[in-house]
Amino acid sequence: MESSTVQSTTTADSTNWVTVCALDAIAPNTGVNALVGTEQVAIFRFGSTDEVYATGNFDPFSKAFVMSRGILGDRQGVLKVASPIYKQNFNLKTGVCLDDETVSLPVYLARVVEGQVQIEAKG
Repeated sequence: MESSTVQSTTTADSTNWVTVCALDAIAPNTGVNALVGTEQVAIFRFGSTDEVYATGNFDPFSKAFVMSRGILGDRQGVLKVASPIYKQNFNLKTGVCLDDETVSLPVYLARVVEGQVQIEAKG
């Protein structure tokens, strides 16, 4: 799976939504890395739909910024991403590690508006 890095624009509306890239910049069933403010965010696209999820890009197990290169799938109906290094699985909606519930990734609200992926900036 190929991962790429996108840079966010400076456009944000009053609810702190930041446009990071066109939906078409994310190949189906892959992720990209974007810098939102000072945070590295991993953005994932499921299939050829506009279903997108966002988590922190930092893998707490390998201590590397690699989550955008993770493998997408589901575990018993729970959408998840598996770390590309040690393969721990994280729930894309909650960020909780499915293999060790004491560990989690930050999650970000993500949406697609007029073909553009937006992430809600924290802080």
